[in-house]
Amino acid sequence: MTDCKLLARQLEALIEDTEWDISIMANASALIWDALEDINWAGFYIMRNGHLELGPFQGKVACVRIGIGKGVCGTAVLEDKTQLVPDVHEFPGHIACDSASNSEIVIPIHSGESIYGVLDIDSPLKGRFTEDDSDGLDALVKVIENRL
Repeated sequence: MTDCKLLARQLEALIEDTEWDISIMANASALIWDALEDINWAGFYIMRNGHLELGPFQGKVACVRIGIGKGVCGTAVLEDKTQLVPDVHEFPGHIACDSASNSEIVIPIHSGESIYGVLDIDSPLKGRFTEDDSDGLDALVKVIENRL
C-alpha cells in the first residue's frame, strides 16, 4: 500500500515551479492515479457559481456539476470536513457517477478562509480508505492549499 504522506512530498517536488492551479491539480490527480492501488477515480471538483464543477481528474467520465450538500463531495463542502465513506451505497444521497465505485474519500481544499474545491477519490472496493490514507491525503491537500 502506498504511503499517502510520501505522495505529499512527491507532489511538493513535482509542482515546485508550477503556479497555475489547474496544472497543479492535473499533476496531483495523475500522481494519485499512478500511486494508489484499487482506485477507479481520482480528481478535483472546484467551487464555481455556488456549486462544485468538475476539474482535472483521472478515470472514467464524471458528473460535471454537484450541488452543495449533495452526495459525498457536496457534503464535504457543506460540513467543511473530510468524508471517509467505506460503503457509498449506505451514504444518504450518494451520487453514482460510476456504478463500479463502492467507497470514497473526499477532502475539502481551502484558499484562505474559503473552500476552493475538493479532492475526490473513489474505489471499487468497500472499505478501501483508512484513517492513515485520510491523514496522508490531507497532507497532500495542504501542499495544494499552500500554492493557491
